[in-house]
Amino acid sequence: MKNILILLLSIFFFSCQQKQTKSDSVQTSDSIVAKDSINLKEDKEENKQIGDTIFMNFKNEKGLYIAEGAIDSIHSRVYVKFKNEDLGELKANIVPAGGKGNIRFNQIIFPNKNSDGPFGIDLNTNLEQKGNYVLIIGHSQMADNPFYGKFTVQLENKKK
Repeated sequence: MKNILILLLSIFFFSCQQKQTKSDSVQTSDSIVAKDSINLKEDKEENKQIGDTIFMNFKNEKGLYIAEGAIDSIHSRVYVKFKNEDLGELKANIVPAGGKGNIRFNQIIFPNKNSDGPFGIDLNTNLEQKGNYVLIIGHSQMADNPFYGKFTVQLENKKK
């Protein structure tokens, strides 16, 4: 009797440890719809915030770099990175979603790693170097009520 009980228990435990194989069936109509929606997303080029960084890679039809960003308690600063290939003047501005807010351009870092700042919600500066620039956006440490929320940043590079 003990032998039969041990045999049944061992069969039970071995059967519980076996993995079942699943076969997922994919419908062709779903996969076609998914491919179409992916193609639509790829066609629309836009600058997006990833983590705490916005990469300005695409200009709109007016020749402006425009992106939406957000500042929250985790990402209290947003880094806007763009590449300048033409010498000229940079005009940048921040438009908070709520109209007004304690948000500004804290700093600009030039390709030679020099920096300048702080600025307000508008920034006008000469771009005298070719290379990668970084704009740091955040709230003013000297003012009350730090800004948390969405904003739009717009960059325009006018050639000399």
